[in-house]
Amino acid sequence: MKTLILASSGNFIAANNVDHFLPKHLGEANILYVTTASKKVNDISYVERTRQKMDELNFSFTEYDITGKSEEELKKALGSHDIVYVEGGNTFYLLKAVRDTSFEKVVKEAIERGLVYWGVSAGSYIACPSIIMATWSDRFDRCGVTDWTAMNLVPFLIKAHYTTNMLETQRRSQRTYSFPCAC
Repeated sequence: MKTLILASSGNFIAANNVDHFLPKHLGEANILYVTTASKKVNDISYVERTRQKMDELNFSFTEYDITGKSEEELKKALGSHDIVYVEGGNTFYLLKAVRDTSFEKVVKEAIERGLVYWGVSAGSYIACPSIIMATWSDRFDRCGVTDWTAMNLVPFLIKAHYTTNMLETQRRSQRTYSFPCAC
């Protein structure tokens, strides 16, 4: 069975309340904690909080940066873990790293074999067919990325960090795209 969890923040892991979605209890799983997107942001306190919470809960995790990794390195890393937890940060930098490596190919194969994909913010955006919704904010350097095509693990778009005051902008922008939106 394929399991994907897509969220705006890491609060799910902090609450430790997702076991009913997982093939294995979170406390028994080996987690590959991909922090690549956090490498191009000014404030990484959210990464520190997630690390601290995983430590407090005695989770088995390995912090990992996909940048510059070969296909074999990615296969080895993903193959020895039950969950790949792709942290948020700069969506454009993360998508660039996905494209510069074989991450998309390797993660899709691993998901077919039962790896759980858990995306948070940027990690959720790249699981969609497109990261177009990440462009609706000018918070981050786009790192030269102009093609918004993402990994297409799910057939809809995500708007991370959605609040109700974004509704009208979402509606106007959504009319331009043919993907269903999960806001």
